[in-house]
Amino acid sequence: MNPFLYKIKKNLPYHLPVLVSLAVLFILLLLPTGYEDAIIYKGADRTSAKVLSVDNKNIIDTGLIRSGEQTCMVKLLGGRFKGQQVEGFNLLNGSLENDKIFEKGDKVLVVISYQDSNILSVNLIDHYRIKKEVILAAAFAILLIAVAGETGFRSLISFAISILMIWKVLVPSYLNGYNPIYFGILINISLTILILSLVFGFNKKALAAVSGASLGILVTCLLGIIFTTSYKIHGAIMPNSESLLYSGFANLNLTKIFMASIFIGSSGAVMDLAVDITSAINEVISKKPEMRWKEAFLSGMNVGKAAMGTMTTTLLLAYSGGYIALLMVFMAQGTPVFNILNYKYVSAEILDTFIGSIGLVLVAPFTALTCSLLLTGRKTEKTALGRTNEIYSDNASVSSEI
Repeated sequence: MNPFLYKIKKNLPYHLPVLVSLAVLFILLLLPTGYEDAIIYKGADRTSAKVLSVDNKNIIDTGLIRSGEQTCMVKLLGGRFKGQQVEGFNLLNGSLENDKIFEKGDKVLVVISYQDSNILSVNLIDHYRIKKEVILAAAFAILLIAVAGETGFRSLISFAISILMIWKVLVPSYLNGYNPIYFGILINISLTILILSLVFGFNKKALAAVSGASLGILVTCLLGIIFTTSYKIHGAIMPNSESLLYSGFANLNLTKIFMASIFIGSSGAVMDLAVDITSAINEVISKKPEMRWKEAFLSGMNVGKAAMGTMTTTLLLAYSGGYIALLMVFMAQGTPVFNILNYKYVSAEILDTFIGSIGLVLVAPFTALTCSLLLTGRKTEKTALGRTNEIYSDNASVSSEI
């Protein structure tokens, strides 16, 4: 075989996932969600504006709480009314979490209600942060590629696909009434296949990692269903979920959405551990091709044991980090720990943490087993170029990673 063609054939399984992922990314970018023209935003224009002056005379201060209305004169920086100076309104509801106060010189996001060429009202939504978010995202992408090179580029593709898959496929499907558990599993395993293929290529390493990670996700899903039911937890504990019901989606099963969120939330850590174990077993087998599957399995378990010590703690910190303020409230009020553990929103977080951790613990033996069965049994033979090349006992060539 021609050396150039042989090199292309040999490296194709590693590079093909990039082409497939780029095609998926392109399709997702063009894919409509079906909710682009939501009723609330019909007949409205969104743009940035600069605050020229503020009027706080209608704001009522009651201790920490501010209510009333702030009036601002703003200059529109884009949209169909660009350049016009108009009066905008900022309604305060007495919520520190949701309210915002603007000052002269601030750049804000506004929604303009209009009819024909006449502006009916201007609502000040929030501080304008889009450009700063773009700068932060660009810095992340540049740093990732600069540090990790091609691997960083692949990670960036998987990151973008994950975001778009959730926003353009998963969320609209849930709103359209598809079964959250079945569809969540489908999307999650599809992402697992794409992401792990970007790491390893289309080969037996990817198959082993995907198999181990998918088994861990399925177990997490099953345990989530069982324990959510036995804990009698309603999905309405999720932030803003009740608002979703009241906005015309009363048919949604919030509890099933909560069940799906358990395995979706832990799947990233599951994939991380699957990659670690697969890479370690593959490295060991490459140094000792005659290794039997039981020996490879034990090596994978040793790697898994070391990784699990930190990965389970990672889940705990990730889930509990957003509840520091709530824990402070409990402590400040002297709430007994017995009561705290029994509250449904605390029980839900405990369920999230422990079910995710159980799935993470189980993915170690699952991945060690799939890797040991799929990656062992290598032998050596001469390639067409006269070099020694490792192959599997079934004569399938091993893809090299470059």
